[in-house]
Amino acid sequence: MSHYQVVNPATGENLATYPIATDEQIQQAVTSADKAYRQWSRTTSVAKRAALLKRVAQLHAERRDELAAIIVKEMGKPIAQAQGEIDFCVDIYNYYADNAETFLADESIPSPAGGKAFIRRQALGVLIGIMPWNFPFYQVARFAGPNLALGNTIVLKHAPQCPESALALESIFNDAGFPEGAYVNVFATNEQVADIIADPRVQGVSLTGSERAGAAVAETAGRHLKKVVLELGGSDVFLVLDTDDIDGAVEMAVAGRLENSGQACNGSKRILVMDDIHDEFLEKFAAAMGKTKPADPTDEDAALGPLSSSNATATLERQVMTALEQGAVAKVGGENPEGNFFAPTVLTQVTPEMDAYHEELFGPVAVVYKVSSEDEAVELANSSSFGLGSIVISRDQEKALRVADRLEVGMVFINEVGGEAAELPFGGVKRSGFGRELGRFGIDEFVNKKLIRVKG
Repeated sequence: MSHYQVVNPATGENLATYPIATDEQIQQAVTSADKAYRQWSRTTSVAKRAALLKRVAQLHAERRDELAAIIVKEMGKPIAQAQGEIDFCVDIYNYYADNAETFLADESIPSPAGGKAFIRRQALGVLIGIMPWNFPFYQVARFAGPNLALGNTIVLKHAPQCPESALALESIFNDAGFPEGAYVNVFATNEQVADIIADPRVQGVSLTGSERAGAAVAETAGRHLKKVVLELGGSDVFLVLDTDDIDGAVEMAVAGRLENSGQACNGSKRILVMDDIHDEFLEKFAAAMGKTKPADPTDEDAALGPLSSSNATATLERQVMTALEQGAVAKVGGENPEGNFFAPTVLTQVTPEMDAYHEELFGPVAVVYKVSSEDEAVELANSSSFGLGSIVISRDQEKALRVADRLEVGMVFINEVGGEAAELPFGGVKRSGFGRELGRFGIDEFVNKKLIRVKG
């Protein structure tokens, strides 16, 4: 990697190139963040930090159209979804601004020995955030919002295809009035990131990305005894146990699979349907997926844009072709993409012997399975090495809760697609990573829960 580059995935046009930071610039960034931390965490009240986060939320709202246009240009997200991403960021920053004082208040511990004891939550120091391209603003919000409220400072390394998102975010924090060094963007290489993690002034690292990247970062962080939060891949199930409304279930399944053009870690990639409704569901699901056509992401009515890059397209195309060669059947789609525009594809007859059974398919490709019992559905769902989220559809809430309890995942949404919210913790288990973002738990990751005991 020699530069950060904006390549419009809809057209293939190279729009802009930005140079990699020098090692001296990286050192300056960490020094600035460390200097800011020593003032920011100790002399700035939680209320003051919250007020600045409120301003960040306001600036996101004021610059909504500008920021959304950057997302469309950099990674091809349909414009309406890009605007929705900015709206979610507004919610997140407001949430932490509104709740920071409550979340960070001293927590009393009853002590039979008398006196008093309490937990005081304090910042750790400089954190490095390593963010992906698929949600260029939202991923940063759920990391930066709680940690800046807490008093940590941020060095942010964005995806190489999102340099303008990165610069726009740094401008927002500066314009909001954060002190110099509280939020610093760096156009760093992977090797420079490893050096940042190793720096004794840096106290933690948060990464959202691939398993490979997560393993590399965790290895480096572990070697240097740094706290890590990892949000990695997913192969979430959309499990239809029963329904009185197959059309409604199909609509939710399509939405769950095609969000962000299928490029969401918690997208519904595996569709599990009970055998008594499987055939009807499959026919309607395949038809609905086939009717959704990739479109110009600048079109306000576009529901599906291009994949984010030529590399992403080539990877998904190879995965689908391999699945077909190994015996899977394409109920719809499966043809070669036009540029980065990938037709929605529904695969069936995928077995454990096939690569597609175990892979994460990052794009508008769904695999449909027929199951005949709760036990079979749970066993299939849990056979994945991933454990991020899942959706369970049932008119019987008790049954849905029973199944939800057995799923080896970090999140279960019952009869709901797109249920994520600022107050709800986000994260997974197994190879989907560890740690939580958002909600009360998101502010409790990079924190010193300091015990203070006063003798009676």
